[in-house]
Amino acid sequence: MENLLFNNWESIARILIIAFLAYVVLIFLLRSSGKRTLSKMNAFDFIVTIALGSTLATVILNKDISLADGSVAFFALIFLQFAITWLSVRSGKFKRLITSEPVLVLYKGELQKKVIKQERITIEEIHLAVRQKGIADLKAIDIMILETTGEFTVIPKIETSETESINEVKNYPAEEKD
Repeated sequence: MENLLFNNWESIARILIIAFLAYVVLIFLLRSSGKRTLSKMNAFDFIVTIALGSTLATVILNKDISLADGSVAFFALIFLQFAITWLSVRSGKFKRLITSEPVLVLYKGELQKKVIKQERITIEEIHLAVRQKGIADLKAIDIMILETTGEFTVIPKIETSETESINEVKNYPAEEKD
């Protein structure tokens, strides 16, 4: 039976060298792929991030995977992420397929209960987001949006009739979308 605590120094040295080199390759690829690769995550970005981490761990610990194989896997994942975001910027249909849309959770102090249920949001999450903005009363909020990243945007008061950034939000009242 193999010793579970220590195999040999060669194995330790390999892990240290491969970990360093694989990390450098991954950082280089991420930096050269642009800021979007490291942006706030939607579901697809989250999957790519997990896959990159899993690939990094596999390259470091699995002796059957070479650094070159791991580098190609990193490149493939980052290229796929780049291609998906490139397509989503150029095609609205593709974007809707890949990402969710922002949704109105609260409007003029009233919770949108159907939306909250559909999106599986708890009242505690809403209260937390509101408190983080320094607001104590839901009635003091004009708009609260669940963004595509899963974060909440709280807009206490709409100060203008120009609401360009809100018009794309699902369930935003049609009469407001002039």
